[in-house]
Amino acid sequence: MSYYARNTSSRSTLTQVSVNRCFDGEQHYYRHQSSSTNTPMTFSIYLPDEALAGRLCPAVLYLSGLTCNADNVTHKAHFQQKCSELGMIFIAPDTSPRSDAEGTIDVADDERFFVGQGAGYYVNATQAPWSEHYQMQSYIVDELYDLLRSEFAIGSIGIMGHSMGGHGALLLGFTYPSKFISVSAIAPLCAASESTWGEVAYQAYFGDDKDQWDAADASKVITKAGRQYSQILVDQGGADDFYNQGELQPEKLQAACQAAGQPLTLRYQAEYDHSYYFIQSVIGEHIEHHWRMAQLN
Repeated sequence: MSYYARNTSSRSTLTQVSVNRCFDGEQHYYRHQSSSTNTPMTFSIYLPDEALAGRLCPAVLYLSGLTCNADNVTHKAHFQQKCSELGMIFIAPDTSPRSDAEGTIDVADDERFFVGQGAGYYVNATQAPWSEHYQMQSYIVDELYDLLRSEFAIGSIGIMGHSMGGHGALLLGFTYPSKFISVSAIAPLCAASESTWGEVAYQAYFGDDKDQWDAADASKVITKAGRQYSQILVDQGGADDFYNQGELQPEKLQAACQAAGQPLTLRYQAEYDHSYYFIQSVIGEHIEHHWRMAQLN
């Protein structure tokens, strides 16, 4: 059975792109017109049979990293079996607005992979030309969040991500703690405003306003927000080139959590790199983390 639109008055909001049976559930893709980004946006959602039958299920919102879209985690992370076993919904939005194939929507871009399309950082840009479409924070925490709740059988929502998306999960989880019951990250960029990638992107998106840089930096937001969760889970690969080059800076996340009194399980996993092989290796434990937090709320 294919489940679609709990609220029949909003059925026209989403266009179903595809649906495939997968374990005891279905993998769906949807497209919709976003009022936040002023572009079409896409997301994937795995619905276990309980959700397909209309029973409320806990969900995890997964934010992907630089150069990715909704396909990467959906096709490569192998989360569906664990979500099927636990009755967990898994949602993967795109990483940024994008120009359309027809050329009718021209979204700003950059030849550098850490700025522009595929690199939205889950922030609201304030500088032209980025501000016209790069409103990813509003898209995720307001528009998509409300759309998902209205359309699908979702109970609680946790947030997680990888790399840039790991930073996004930490940032949004601590900026909007009332919306999420749990937070985790895999190889996250922990202090975007102090990484070489983020410095370039934030200069483009925010200009010289360092207050906006700080408000879009996960470690600084955590320090200011204080303890919000009973526990957050972060995994970092020891053979991760980006970690060893100083881009990810998990030590700044650890210091921020200590300053905030926020319990953190930070696990360094020897020999693992930044790839989806690492994500496959630990994502089951992250899904279980979010499932356990949902049982406590």
